[in-house]
Amino acid sequence: MTMCVATGATLFGIVYLRHKESMALIDRGVNPRNSESRPKPFFSLKYGLLLCGSGLGLICAYLLNLRFREKIMTGDGDFYYSDNPEIYFALLAIGGGLGLIVSYFIEKKHWIDKRTNN
Repeated sequence: MTMCVATGATLFGIVYLRHKESMALIDRGVNPRNSESRPKPFFSLKYGLLLCGSGLGLICAYLLNLRFREKIMTGDGDFYYSDNPEIYFALLAIGGGLGLIVSYFIEKKHWIDKRTNN
């Protein structure tokens, strides 16, 4: 029941805030439909680098996990390998963040070059 109420409240909040934003744009004299169709020139680059960085982070985490996992003996003579799941989350976030930082610098260089050429 709590999940249904929370989901409903979230959806209501999103619709309410979107309506409030549109009304504020209309008060300023701006057509809210025009602002939604602006091109996003680096959209694909940004998310492509995010996914590449995340993938590289996962590969690094996998390789580090293979290198540093421990062989643990059980009481009956068997053994198992302990995993380090924390490293996957950490390197996934680091790789994704580095991808976004690279995207930022590429966009910044493009806009500076465009400004100096004009």
